Amino acid sequence: MVMSRVIAFLGAVLLVVATLSGQSASAQGSAAAGGVVGDAEHGRYLVEQVAMCGECHSTRDTQGNIVPGTRFMGGPMPFRPQWSADWPVSAPRIAGLPGYTDELAVRLLTQGAIKRDGTPLRRPMPAFRMTPQDAADVIAYLRSR
Repeated sequence: MVMSRVIAFLGAVLLVVATLSGQSASAQGSAAAGGVVGDAEHGRYLVEQVAMCGECHSTRDTQGNIVPGTRFMGGPMPFRPQWSADWPVSAPRIAGLPGYTDELAVRLLTQGAIKRDGTPLRRPMPAFRMTPQDAADVIAYLRSR
């Protein structure tokens, strides 16, 4: 009787540990290039508070406010200097990182704004030099959008 209670108790403990382990892995995010697991919450901080990606990669209303539901969905550039004919007219969608494998997205974020075809992105896109972990975090967050 005592032995069956001990076995039942140990089984319950193992079930709880396995469940918690699975929750922490899924809360972290997805694996990016090189098997680095991204933390989507830290990626949110980097995207929204540090790099401020939504400032260009969203649509704005006539008052200059980001239109609800368009954050990271791309849109017209909020500014265009008269001195640059090469300045892009619009910023692409980055929600979900369409067209980018994790490897290409890591390269873009760690090696300085490199397009999928290997050419540099146009200004005003910053030439980020993130760590592989920060890049994985950003990728995990943008893939969740």
